[in-house]
Amino acid sequence: MNKNAMTPYGLALLDYYNGFRDALVTVHRDDDEAFDMPIAIFFNEEQKFSVIEKKALELCFGNVLDVGAGTGRHSLFLQHNGINTYSIDISPEAAEIMQKRGMKNVRCESFFNFNDGKFDTILLLLHGIGMVENLDGFRRFLLHAEQLLNPGGIIVFDTLDVRCTKDPKNLEYHERNKKSSRYIGEIHMQFAYKGVVGAPYSWLHIDPDTLENEISKTGWTAEIAHREPWGDYLVKLYKK
Repeated sequence: MNKNAMTPYGLALLDYYNGFRDALVTVHRDDDEAFDMPIAIFFNEEQKFSVIEKKALELCFGNVLDVGAGTGRHSLFLQHNGINTYSIDISPEAAEIMQKRGMKNVRCESFFNFNDGKFDTILLLLHGIGMVENLDGFRRFLLHAEQLLNPGGIIVFDTLDVRCTKDPKNLEYHERNKKSSRYIGEIHMQFAYKGVVGAPYSWLHIDPDTLENEISKTGWTAEIAHREPWGDYLVKLYKK
């Protein structure tokens, strides 16, 4: 992912951290659909964690790598509970905020360029696995994750089964992707904030069947730890 894609998001995070509580980023999809995303959600504390977040954090053990850690909401929780946590994010503003909030191990880095240490858990929450952009990126992610994990290590992430939607515009988008020979869960979009427009990027939502198909010959096993009726679900990947 082009680092410039996340610039509006990073600027909005920094504004919120500095007191602008109404900060929100506009997400523009490549079919001209757009929606506003309140930045406040990225600062939610433990009492506002979703069921998926809580279950994901319960699965973490040993040395944890929090990928796309954002403001550190999950990293800080783990650190406060005595779990050695290393946090990485491609956004320099996010990394700055995490350091100011007290995270001990922070790096402004792409996951694919990160090679510092071995971990027992690789964690990606708030649909953070989407940063791989497409199914080829997901395969690349698995290969690199294997290099970073200790024997017996796990990957924990949540994603979205886009097939659960009944929204006509989303269903139309799926058909548009199919006609372009793209997987239906590959979303193309841009962030915008206060006149700053980020570079276009892709974001991946992967349904359970496609996930199973992707890992079937890789030695990974997928365990669905929690599923919501609207399509969000939590996955633990491990090798037997």
